[in-house]
Amino acid sequence: MSTWGGPVDVTLTNGRVVTPDRVLENGWVSVGDGRIVAVGEGAPPDGPTTDVGGGTIVPGFVDIHCHGGGGDAFTSKDPQKVRKAAAAHRRHGTTTLLASLVSRPVPELADQVSALAELVQEGVVAGIHLEGPFLSAARCGAHDPAILCPPEQTAVTKLLDAGKGTVRMITIAPELEGAVSAVRQLVDAGVLAAIGHTDATEAQVRPAVDAGATVATHLFNGMRPLHHREPGPIGALLDDDRVTVELICDLVHLHPTAVRLAARHAGLKRTVLITDAIAAAGVGDGVYDVGGLEVRVVDGVPTLAGGAALAGSTLTMDMAFRNAVNSCGLSLVEAAYATATRGAELLGVDTGKLQPGCAADLVVLDAELKPRDVMVKGEWVKD
Repeated sequence: MSTWGGPVDVTLTNGRVVTPDRVLENGWVSVGDGRIVAVGEGAPPDGPTTDVGGGTIVPGFVDIHCHGGGGDAFTSKDPQKVRKAAAAHRRHGTTTLLASLVSRPVPELADQVSALAELVQEGVVAGIHLEGPFLSAARCGAHDPAILCPPEQTAVTKLLDAGKGTVRMITIAPELEGAVSAVRQLVDAGVLAAIGHTDATEAQVRPAVDAGATVATHLFNGMRPLHHREPGPIGALLDDDRVTVELICDLVHLHPTAVRLAARHAGLKRTVLITDAIAAAGVGDGVYDVGGLEVRVVDGVPTLAGGAALAGSTLTMDMAFRNAVNSCGLSLVEAAYATATRGAELLGVDTGKLQPGCAADLVVLDAELKPRDVMVKGEWVKD
């Protein structure tokens, strides 16, 4: 048994508890003052208990790349729509997420960042991720190529200043002019520098990683393909121990074998599953706007209108967890680490683990690994 020492409000009993190290088959989790007080196996401590009926208790999911859900996008300046999008993912077990914004002209993007910053301070989202506009037009995906631009120092500064410390990650194509300097600028500001939407060679990727880039934005997608004579960004990022790789585990963006190969090579400390979800997540098929581009969702798969290019996903983190376990061969411990622990470590927040002292953010999954109950900071989610 491991304990933290705080007062116990309730102990969740009769469940499988997925810790960072192993699965406790007859486990329990004690919660008090919004934090995890103790985790153990066998007979629970004295005091109030809640029987989870054999459910699987995992840490609340952490999504570091999400554009929206519930019919709304994080690009909205209406705070209620942002709250609605965050709540849609919370119902699926995501207790911490970054609000991702797509490419727009820098002044417009700065306005979006400024509006979101207030909601970060409120705790609706944990921070802001800018997926653009510093991307390669050759690998732009669902980003308007007319808007893309190099990461000039003044542009980066304008976006960081607009966020007032709430911008947590920015994706950059390392082959762009000024990219390496921009990575250094982000690192100096305490912001995660991610590499993505890039047509770079391996030789062009290396200097950006040396400068401090530590995340691969949705590895494989929006990148020059892996080739045995030119590994490109996929080979360079996957094989570098300094880089954590994002994987969209919807089984559309990536084949299960690709997920398994990447996760096995990168290991626990370098694998993070994301949704890259758009407003359609949790809603269904239809026509949506993504960064000014029309996106059609058919059978749950979003593509740019008039083409076949994928435009985000309709994935939720609970589905990513299930896919990782049921289709990709990851263990419960590996899946929990990839959907919660590693993301929390990247953001430097005290959640993502069923471990004493951490925030009491957790999800109770049923026999099919679907969310039955969600707890945030010791309180059950009602919405």
